[in-house]
Amino acid sequence: MKDIKLTTDVATPRAGFSIGYNDSMLFVGSCFAENMGMRMSDMGFKVNINPFGIMYNPLSMADALNRCLDGNTIGESNLVQHDGLWHSWLHHGRFSHYDKSQCLQACNQAIMEAHAFLETCNTVIFTFGSAWHYRLKSDDSVVANCHKVPAATFEKRLATLEESLKLWNPLIERLLDGGRRVVLTISPVRHQAYGAHGNQLGKAVLMLMVDNLMSNFQSKGGLEYFPSYEIVVDELRDYRFYADDMAHPSSLAEEIVWRRFQNVFFDDQTKTRCDAACEELRRKAHRPINSTR
Repeated sequence: MKDIKLTTDVATPRAGFSIGYNDSMLFVGSCFAENMGMRMSDMGFKVNINPFGIMYNPLSMADALNRCLDGNTIGESNLVQHDGLWHSWLHHGRFSHYDKSQCLQACNQAIMEAHAFLETCNTVIFTFGSAWHYRLKSDDSVVANCHKVPAATFEKRLATLEESLKLWNPLIERLLDGGRRVVLTISPVRHQAYGAHGNQLGKAVLMLMVDNLMSNFQSKGGLEYFPSYEIVVDELRDYRFYADDMAHPSSLAEEIVWRRFQNVFFDDQTKTRCDAACEELRRKAHRPINSTR
């Protein structure tokens, strides 16, 4: 008699390259990239996480990475004032400031720090969130963050496969030819603001884009796809693996994906060192009940 299976296993074979403590990694993308990057930072890996802040759409992510590679800073034309704060259309709200010059300085400092980091960085990890994005009606430019500016300022669009590949084909080629390894992944976070069908459309374009990139650069090597989206949506496939907002993965789901990531990219020596770092973090976080300090 066959065993009853209540899950669909997602294959996660070993990658064509390993990630270790001698590597430097740049994370770019959604809040899921932020979470994974912070985990690696806590474990003692050399990382730079989201120099433009959290990003979701592939058009803004490509622009951000190219700016970091070139050291191409932004100017005052990229800023907008709203609700007493200055914001960058290309950056997350963590760069916003009451003072215009300080906002611009913070944005450009992060770009230049990432530019310097990329001089020795050998691995770039992208986590795409959604192909939906917003453009300014005034000049049709893509914004990475709307900063709660009135909706009438923007036009919402779904990036096409063609326009996404036009940006990402040369970017991936540039990274691989520069001797860097690249990991592509799609965030399992559900973008509920677009509705159930809209969320799926946004993910579908990303999956087609990634599939094309993997096919286009298969012969070069150094490019890997990690199925974080499929692990959460297809294998775990239960709301107990989501947070209270029913959109973000729960801490348990994040831990499961993190362990799968280790199995795909870490060798035994790196896993052992990572486990020791994790145990040390637990020890430091422990507070004795009777401690007076």
